[in-house]
Amino acid sequence: MFSQTAEYAVRVVVFIGTLRGEPATTKQLAAATRVPEGYLAKILQSLSRAGIVQSQRGLGGGSVLARDPNDITLYDVQVAIAPLPRITSCPLGLPAHGTRLCAVHRRLDDAIALVEKVYRESTIGGLLAEINPSIPLGELPANPQAATRAAEAAFPVSRPVSLTVRKKPVSKPDKK
Repeated sequence: MFSQTAEYAVRVVVFIGTLRGEPATTKQLAAATRVPEGYLAKILQSLSRAGIVQSQRGLGGGSVLARDPNDITLYDVQVAIAPLPRITSCPLGLPAHGTRLCAVHRRLDDAIALVEKVYRESTIGGLLAEINPSIPLGELPANPQAATRAAEAAFPVSRPVSLTVRKKPVSKPDKK
């Protein structure tokens, strides 16, 4: 039900919300949220199309929230990536069931409805203001550059190591 992409999007939006209007680059966002940089660009595009983030290219650019964090819900973020899949007719295509769901599919749809309700009631601002010993995404500073340094120190990006393999000539035993 919850895709990795939607979870990444929530991480990104929550982190941008901690920056209080300070723009963060894709590299900074990737380091702080542990979202692969290449994939992050797609997520930011979807969030931008949905009016959740704004991105500015160039020097001093980066991504910021397009609206107040109290006006952005988890549901908004989810729908920007993919709507929650509601069950409105028999998934098995049984003609006798039609739009009357059996007990199993009714319960599954009820669970999705509960998730949707919680998502609609949960704002990014509310998550950031919640008093909790666990700060969303760890204890990162509310400054993009410091956040990047802290995230890179905590989660070092492994760089590929180039190994050169040299073939040694195989010596053949002398025939005497």
